[in-house]
Amino acid sequence: MHQMWNSMKAEIDRRSFVRKGLSIAGAATAGAVLLADSLPLGAEDDHDRSGRLNRGDAALLRFAAAAEILETDFWVQYNELCGIPDSEVPGGTGNPAFTAALSVLDSDMAQYVHDNTDDEFTHQNFLNAYLVSKGADPVNLEPFRTLDGSTATGSSGRMRLTNLMKLTLDTSWWTRYRSSSHNPDLDPNFKFPQAIPTLAVGQHTAIPRTDDDTMDSNFLQAIANTAGFHMPTIEQGGNTLYPAMAQRASSVEVLRILISIGPTETMHFQTWSDKAGNAPPLTAKDPVTGVSVTFPDLNSSPFGGENFQTNLIMPEPCPFLSRKLPPCSVIRPTETRGIAMGVVNFLTAMGLFIGQSTAFFAMMRDLAADADRARRDGD
Repeated sequence: MHQMWNSMKAEIDRRSFVRKGLSIAGAATAGAVLLADSLPLGAEDDHDRSGRLNRGDAALLRFAAAAEILETDFWVQYNELCGIPDSEVPGGTGNPAFTAALSVLDSDMAQYVHDNTDDEFTHQNFLNAYLVSKGADPVNLEPFRTLDGSTATGSSGRMRLTNLMKLTLDTSWWTRYRSSSHNPDLDPNFKFPQAIPTLAVGQHTAIPRTDDDTMDSNFLQAIANTAGFHMPTIEQGGNTLYPAMAQRASSVEVLRILISIGPTETMHFQTWSDKAGNAPPLTAKDPVTGVSVTFPDLNSSPFGGENFQTNLIMPEPCPFLSRKLPPCSVIRPTETRGIAMGVVNFLTAMGLFIGQSTAFFAMMRDLAADADRARRDGD
Protein backbone atom coordinates (compact mmCIF):
# COMPACT_ATOMS: atom_id res chain seq x y z
CA MET A 1 0.00 0.00 0.00
CA HIS A 2 2.79 2.45 0.90
CA GLN A 3 4.68 1.58 -2.28
CA MET A 4 1.49 2.27 -4.26
CA TRP A 5 1.00 5.59 -2.40
CA ASN A 6 4.60 6.69 -3.08
CA SER A 7 4.21 5.85 -6.76
CA MET A 8 0.90 7.69 -6.96
CA LYS A 9 2.27 10.72 -5.09
CA ALA A 10 5.25 10.99 -7.45
CA GLU A 11 2.90 10.95 -10.43
CA ILE A 12 0.54 13.45 -8.78
CA ASP A 13 3.43 15.80 -7.97
CA ARG A 14 4.69 15.53 -11.54
CA ARG A 15 1.29 16.31 -13.02
CA SER A 16 0.75 19.14 -10.57
CA PHE A 17 4.13 20.66 -11.47
CA VAL A 18 3.46 20.39 -15.18
CA ARG A 19 -0.07 21.78 -14.81
CA LYS A 20 1.08 24.73 -12.69
CA GLY A 21 4.01 25.45 -14.97
CA LEU A 22 1.80 25.50 -18.05
CA SER A 23 -0.86 27.52 -16.28
CA ILE A 24 1.59 30.16 -15.04
CA ALA A 25 3.38 30.45 -18.36
CA GLY A 26 0.14 30.44 -20.34
CA ALA A 27 -1.57 32.91 -18.06
CA ALA A 28 1.40 35.28 -18.13
CA THR A 29 1.55 35.29 -21.93
CA ALA A 30 -2.18 35.29 -22.65
CA GLY A 31 -2.89 37.78 -19.87
CA ALA A 32 -0.32 40.25 -21.16
CA VAL A 33 -1.76 40.05 -24.68
CA LEU A 34 -5.37 40.43 -23.54
CA LEU A 35 -4.59 43.36 -21.27
CA ALA A 36 -2.55 45.09 -23.94
CA ASP A 37 -5.19 44.57 -26.63
CA SER A 38 -8.46 45.10 -24.80
CA LEU A 39 -8.18 47.06 -21.55
CA PRO A 40 -7.74 50.82 -21.26
CA LEU A 41 -5.40 52.09 -18.56
CA GLY A 42 -6.96 51.64 -15.14
CA ALA A 43 -9.87 49.50 -16.40
CA GLU A 44 -9.02 46.76 -13.92
CA ASP A 45 -10.10 49.16 -11.15
CA ASP A 46 -13.53 49.97 -12.64
CA HIS A 47 -15.39 48.02 -9.96
CA ASP A 48 -14.00 50.35 -7.30
CA ARG A 49 -15.59 53.36 -9.01
CA SER A 50 -19.03 51.90 -9.69
CA GLY A 51 -20.69 52.73 -6.36
CA ARG A 52 -22.02 50.76 -3.44
CA LEU A 53 -24.16 47.64 -3.60
CA ASN A 54 -27.86 47.82 -2.92
CA ARG A 55 -29.10 45.62 -0.10
CA GLY A 56 -30.41 42.92 -2.40
CA ASP A 57 -27.17 42.47 -4.33
CA ALA A 58 -25.16 42.49 -1.10
CA ALA A 59 -27.48 39.82 0.32
CA LEU A 60 -27.01 37.62 -2.75
CA LEU A 61 -23.24 37.83 -2.52
CA ARG A 62 -23.21 37.29 1.24
CA PHE A 63 -25.21 34.10 0.87
CA ALA A 64 -22.89 32.96 -1.94
CA ALA A 65 -19.87 33.74 0.27
CA ALA A 66 -21.34 31.73 3.15
CA ALA A 67 -22.02 28.78 0.85
CA GLU A 68 -18.46 28.94 -0.50
CA ILE A 69 -16.97 29.09 3.02
CA LEU A 70 -18.90 25.94 3.91
CA GLU A 71 -17.83 24.27 0.67
CA THR A 72 -14.21 25.18 1.32
CA ASP A 73 -14.43 23.65 4.79
CA PHE A 74 -15.46 20.20 3.63
CA TRP A 75 -13.24 20.22 0.55
CA VAL A 76 -10.29 20.96 2.86
CA GLN A 77 -11.22 17.83 4.82
CA TYR A 78 -11.14 15.80 1.61
CA ASN A 79 -7.88 17.37 0.48
CA GLU A 80 -6.17 16.61 3.78
CA LEU A 81 -6.99 12.91 3.44
CA CYS A 82 -7.17 12.14 -0.29
CA GLY A 83 -5.99 15.20 -2.20
CA ILE A 84 -2.64 16.98 -2.41
CA PRO A 85 -1.83 18.95 0.73
CA ASP A 86 0.69 21.59 -0.37
CA SER A 87 1.46 25.31 -0.10
CA GLU A 88 -1.43 26.10 -2.44
CA VAL A 89 -3.95 24.13 -0.36
CA PRO A 90 -2.28 23.63 3.04
CA GLY A 91 -3.36 21.34 5.85
CA GLY A 92 -3.05 17.62 6.47
CA THR A 93 -0.55 15.12 5.15
CA GLY A 94 -2.64 12.62 3.17
CA ASN A 95 -4.00 9.20 3.99
CA PRO A 96 -2.42 6.60 1.66
CA ALA A 97 -5.12 3.97 2.12
CA PHE A 98 -8.05 6.33 1.53
CA THR A 99 -6.28 7.96 -1.43
CA ALA A 100 -5.74 4.54 -3.00
CA ALA A 101 -9.41 3.60 -2.48
CA LEU A 102 -10.60 6.84 -4.07
CA SER A 103 -8.20 6.36 -6.99
CA VAL A 104 -10.23 3.27 -7.95
CA LEU A 105 -12.81 5.75 -9.28
CA ASP A 106 -10.11 7.58 -11.27
CA SER A 107 -6.33 7.71 -11.01
CA ASP A 108 -6.41 11.52 -11.06
CA MET A 109 -8.84 11.91 -8.15
CA ALA A 110 -6.21 13.40 -5.81
CA GLN A 111 -5.41 16.15 -8.32
CA TYR A 112 -9.10 16.88 -8.90
CA VAL A 113 -9.78 17.09 -5.15
CA HIS A 114 -6.87 19.51 -4.76
CA ASP A 115 -8.02 21.73 -7.62
CA ASN A 116 -11.65 21.77 -6.49
CA THR A 117 -10.50 22.79 -3.00
CA ASP A 118 -8.34 25.55 -4.45
CA ASP A 119 -11.30 26.82 -6.50
CA GLU A 120 -13.53 27.07 -3.43
CA PHE A 121 -10.86 29.03 -1.55
CA THR A 122 -10.72 31.55 -4.39
CA HIS A 123 -14.51 31.86 -4.48
CA GLN A 124 -14.87 32.55 -0.75
CA ASN A 125 -11.92 34.96 -0.73
CA PHE A 126 -13.05 36.88 -3.80
CA LEU A 127 -16.67 37.26 -2.70
CA ASN A 128 -15.75 38.56 0.75
CA ALA A 129 -13.11 40.90 -0.67
CA TYR A 130 -15.59 42.25 -3.22
CA LEU A 131 -18.19 42.87 -0.51
CA VAL A 132 -15.62 44.81 1.54
CA SER A 133 -14.55 46.81 -1.54
CA LYS A 134 -18.15 47.95 -1.89
CA GLY A 135 -18.53 48.92 1.75
CA ALA A 136 -20.68 45.86 2.52
CA ASP A 137 -20.24 43.44 5.41
CA PRO A 138 -18.33 40.22 4.61
CA VAL A 139 -19.32 36.83 6.00
CA ASN A 140 -17.45 35.33 8.95
CA LEU A 141 -18.34 31.78 10.03
CA GLU A 142 -15.24 31.23 12.19
CA PRO A 143 -17.19 31.40 15.49
CA PHE A 144 -19.01 28.26 14.31
CA ARG A 145 -15.85 26.22 13.69
CA THR A 146 -16.70 23.88 16.56
CA LEU A 147 -17.16 20.41 15.03
CA ASP A 148 -14.70 17.57 15.51
CA GLY A 149 -13.36 16.08 12.30
CA SER A 150 -11.53 12.90 11.37
CA THR A 151 -8.65 11.70 13.53
CA ALA A 152 -7.38 9.30 10.86
CA THR A 153 -3.82 9.55 9.58
CA GLY A 154 -3.46 12.64 7.38
CA SER A 155 -6.04 14.84 9.09
CA SER A 156 -4.83 18.16 10.51
CA GLY A 157 -7.14 17.73 13.50
CA ARG A 158 -8.58 21.22 13.05
CA MET A 159 -12.08 22.05 14.20
CA ARG A 160 -14.62 22.07 11.35
CA LEU A 161 -17.74 23.88 10.17
CA THR A 162 -19.18 20.81 8.45
CA ASN A 163 -19.60 17.13 9.26
CA LEU A 164 -18.62 14.57 6.59
CA MET A 165 -19.12 11.58 8.85
CA LYS A 166 -22.94 11.42 9.15
CA LEU A 167 -24.22 12.04 5.62
CA THR A 168 -27.58 11.12 4.10
CA LEU A 169 -27.27 11.67 0.36
CA ASP A 170 -29.92 12.49 -2.23
CA THR A 171 -28.49 11.01 -5.43
CA SER A 172 -31.55 11.74 -7.57
CA TRP A 173 -29.46 14.18 -9.64
CA TRP A 174 -28.18 11.05 -11.44
CA THR A 175 -31.60 10.42 -12.97
CA ARG A 176 -32.71 14.07 -13.13
CA TYR A 177 -29.96 15.03 -15.57
CA ARG A 178 -30.57 11.90 -17.63
CA SER A 179 -34.32 12.45 -17.95
CA SER A 180 -35.61 13.66 -21.32
CA SER A 181 -39.20 14.06 -20.16
CA HIS A 182 -39.08 15.74 -16.73
CA ASN A 183 -37.68 19.01 -15.40
CA PRO A 184 -38.22 19.88 -11.70
CA ASP A 185 -39.02 23.47 -12.71
CA LEU A 186 -42.03 22.16 -14.66
CA ASP A 187 -42.66 19.00 -12.60
CA PRO A 188 -41.94 20.04 -8.99
CA ASN A 189 -43.73 17.00 -7.57
CA PHE A 190 -42.04 14.39 -9.75
CA LYS A 191 -39.80 12.05 -7.76
CA PHE A 192 -36.61 11.26 -9.62
CA PRO A 193 -35.25 7.81 -8.64
CA GLN A 194 -32.15 7.59 -6.47
CA ALA A 195 -28.96 6.27 -8.05
CA ILE A 196 -27.86 4.80 -4.70
CA PRO A 197 -31.03 4.28 -2.63
CA THR A 198 -29.18 3.09 0.49
CA LEU A 199 -27.25 6.38 0.70
CA ALA A 200 -30.60 8.16 1.13
CA VAL A 201 -31.26 6.19 4.34
CA GLY A 202 -29.24 6.36 7.55
CA GLN A 203 -25.98 8.18 8.16
CA HIS A 204 -22.85 7.37 6.16
CA THR A 205 -19.28 8.58 6.49
CA ALA A 206 -17.50 9.95 3.42
CA ILE A 207 -14.07 10.01 5.09
CA PRO A 208 -12.33 7.56 7.42
CA ARG A 209 -13.24 8.68 10.95
CA THR A 210 -10.22 6.96 12.50
CA ASP A 211 -7.52 4.62 11.25
CA ASP A 212 -9.81 1.74 12.21
CA ASP A 213 -11.97 2.64 9.18
CA THR A 214 -9.03 1.86 6.87
CA MET A 215 -8.49 -1.69 8.14
CA ASP A 216 -11.31 -3.39 6.15
CA SER A 217 -10.65 -2.82 2.45
CA ASN A 218 -14.29 -3.41 1.47
CA PHE A 219 -15.63 -0.88 3.99
CA LEU A 220 -12.89 1.58 3.06
CA GLN A 221 -13.95 1.31 -0.60
CA ALA A 222 -17.54 1.97 0.49
CA ILE A 223 -16.34 5.18 2.19
CA ALA A 224 -14.51 6.18 -0.98
CA ASN A 225 -17.62 5.41 -3.09
CA THR A 226 -19.70 7.53 -0.69
CA ALA A 227 -17.26 10.41 -1.14
CA GLY A 228 -17.44 9.85 -4.88
CA PHE A 229 -21.20 10.43 -4.81
CA HIS A 230 -21.14 13.18 -2.18
CA MET A 231 -18.87 15.34 -4.34
CA PRO A 232 -21.27 15.67 -7.32
CA THR A 233 -24.26 15.83 -4.96
CA ILE A 234 -22.78 19.00 -3.46
CA GLU A 235 -21.61 20.54 -6.73
CA GLN A 236 -24.95 20.11 -8.48
CA GLY A 237 -26.35 22.34 -5.75
CA GLY A 238 -23.98 25.15 -6.74
CA ASN A 239 -24.74 24.29 -10.34
CA THR A 240 -28.32 25.46 -9.64
CA LEU A 241 -27.69 28.15 -7.00
CA TYR A 242 -25.75 30.62 -9.13
CA PRO A 243 -28.04 30.85 -12.18
CA ALA A 244 -31.05 30.98 -9.85
CA MET A 245 -29.60 33.86 -7.82
CA ALA A 246 -28.35 35.67 -10.93
CA GLN A 247 -31.97 36.24 -11.95
CA ARG A 248 -32.37 38.44 -8.85
CA ALA A 249 -29.26 40.62 -9.29
CA SER A 250 -29.71 44.34 -10.03
CA SER A 251 -26.11 45.35 -10.69
CA VAL A 252 -24.63 44.18 -13.99
CA GLU A 253 -21.35 43.60 -12.17
CA VAL A 254 -22.99 41.41 -9.52
CA LEU A 255 -24.71 39.53 -12.35
CA ARG A 256 -21.29 39.09 -13.97
CA ILE A 257 -19.86 37.67 -10.73
CA LEU A 258 -22.68 35.16 -10.34
CA ILE A 259 -22.63 33.97 -13.95
CA SER A 260 -18.83 33.74 -13.89
CA ILE A 261 -18.52 31.64 -10.71
CA GLY A 262 -21.56 29.49 -11.49
CA PRO A 263 -20.08 27.71 -14.51
CA THR A 264 -17.08 26.56 -12.48
CA GLU A 265 -19.53 24.73 -10.21
CA THR A 266 -20.92 23.08 -13.34
CA MET A 267 -17.40 22.04 -14.35
CA HIS A 268 -16.97 20.49 -10.91
CA PHE A 269 -20.33 18.72 -11.12
CA GLN A 270 -19.63 17.21 -14.52
CA THR A 271 -16.18 16.02 -13.42
CA TRP A 272 -17.48 14.37 -10.26
CA SER A 273 -20.56 12.86 -11.88
CA ASP A 274 -18.24 11.16 -14.35
CA LYS A 275 -16.09 9.75 -11.54
CA ALA A 276 -19.09 8.63 -9.46
CA GLY A 277 -20.12 6.35 -12.30
CA ASN A 278 -16.87 4.42 -11.80
CA ALA A 279 -17.69 3.44 -8.20
CA PRO A 280 -17.26 -0.36 -8.03
CA PRO A 281 -20.37 -2.37 -7.05
CA LEU A 282 -20.24 -3.57 -3.45
CA THR A 283 -22.17 -3.96 -0.21
CA ALA A 284 -20.66 -2.99 3.12
CA LYS A 285 -21.79 -2.60 6.72
CA ASP A 286 -20.47 0.19 8.92
CA PRO A 287 -18.79 -1.55 11.90
CA VAL A 288 -19.55 1.45 14.13
CA THR A 289 -23.16 2.35 13.26
CA GLY A 290 -24.35 -0.92 11.73
CA VAL A 291 -25.73 0.97 8.71
CA SER A 292 -25.38 -0.89 5.40
CA VAL A 293 -24.80 0.56 1.96
CA THR A 294 -25.03 -1.06 -1.46
CA PHE A 295 -23.48 0.41 -4.58
CA PRO A 296 -25.14 -1.34 -7.54
CA ASP A 297 -23.84 -1.78 -11.06
CA LEU A 298 -25.30 1.40 -12.58
CA ASN A 299 -24.95 -0.05 -16.07
CA SER A 300 -27.49 -2.75 -15.20
CA SER A 301 -31.24 -2.82 -14.48
CA PRO A 302 -33.09 -0.75 -13.28
CA PHE A 303 -30.67 1.71 -14.88
CA GLY A 304 -28.34 0.92 -17.76
CA GLY A 305 -29.41 1.21 -21.36
CA GLU A 306 -28.82 4.08 -23.77
CA ASN A 307 -29.73 6.91 -21.37
CA PHE A 308 -28.16 5.53 -18.22
CA GLN A 309 -24.78 4.11 -19.14
CA THR A 310 -22.29 5.60 -16.71
CA ASN A 311 -20.08 7.39 -19.23
CA LEU A 312 -22.93 9.62 -20.43
CA ILE A 313 -22.29 12.81 -18.47
CA MET A 314 -23.86 15.47 -20.71
CA PRO A 315 -27.34 16.64 -19.58
CA GLU A 316 -30.11 15.07 -21.64
CA PRO A 317 -32.32 17.68 -23.40
CA CYS A 318 -35.56 18.14 -21.49
CA PRO A 319 -38.61 20.43 -21.40
CA PHE A 320 -37.61 24.02 -20.51
CA LEU A 321 -39.83 27.01 -19.64
CA SER A 322 -42.83 25.50 -21.46
CA ARG A 323 -43.77 22.13 -22.93
CA LYS A 324 -44.92 24.03 -26.00
CA LEU A 325 -41.27 24.74 -26.77
CA PRO A 326 -38.80 22.12 -28.04
CA PRO A 327 -36.56 20.29 -25.52
CA CYS A 328 -33.32 22.00 -24.55
CA SER A 329 -30.19 20.83 -22.73
CA VAL A 330 -30.12 23.02 -19.62
CA ILE A 331 -29.14 23.30 -15.97
CA ARG A 332 -32.11 22.25 -13.84
CA PRO A 333 -33.67 23.38 -11.69
CA THR A 334 -33.13 27.15 -12.05
CA GLU A 335 -36.36 28.37 -10.47
CA THR A 336 -35.30 31.36 -8.39
CA ARG A 337 -38.05 31.55 -5.77
CA GLY A 338 -36.77 30.39 -2.39
CA ILE A 339 -33.49 29.17 -3.87
CA ALA A 340 -31.26 30.23 -0.96
CA MET A 341 -33.47 28.74 1.74
CA GLY A 342 -33.78 25.64 -0.41
CA VAL A 343 -29.99 25.28 -0.38
CA VAL A 344 -29.88 25.63 3.41
CA ASN A 345 -32.58 22.98 3.76
CA PHE A 346 -30.80 20.70 1.26
CA LEU A 347 -27.48 20.88 3.11
CA THR A 348 -29.17 20.46 6.48
CA ALA A 349 -31.08 17.36 5.34
CA MET A 350 -27.79 15.95 4.04
CA GLY A 351 -26.42 15.93 7.59
CA LEU A 352 -23.61 18.32 6.75
CA PHE A 353 -24.39 20.46 9.81
CA ILE A 354 -24.97 17.75 12.40
CA GLY A 355 -23.58 19.08 15.66
CA GLN A 356 -23.85 22.77 14.76
CA SER A 357 -25.35 25.31 17.17
CA THR A 358 -28.77 26.95 17.01
CA ALA A 359 -26.94 30.25 16.42
CA PHE A 360 -25.36 28.78 13.27
CA PHE A 361 -28.71 27.69 11.88
CA ALA A 362 -30.24 31.08 12.73
CA MET A 363 -27.45 32.88 10.89
CA MET A 364 -27.75 30.66 7.81
CA ARG A 365 -31.54 31.12 7.72
CA ASP A 366 -31.12 34.90 8.03
CA LEU A 367 -28.60 34.99 5.18
CA ALA A 368 -30.90 32.84 3.03
CA ALA A 369 -34.00 34.91 3.79
CA ASP A 370 -32.18 38.13 2.88
CA ALA A 371 -30.96 36.62 -0.40
CA ASP A 372 -34.43 35.34 -1.27
CA ARG A 373 -35.89 38.83 -0.74
CA ALA A 374 -33.52 40.37 -3.31
CA ARG A 375 -35.20 41.68 -6.46
CA ARG A 376 -33.68 42.69 -9.79
CA ASP A 377 -35.46 46.07 -9.79
CA GLY A 378 -34.23 47.22 -6.38
CA ASP A 379 -33.59 46.28 -2.74
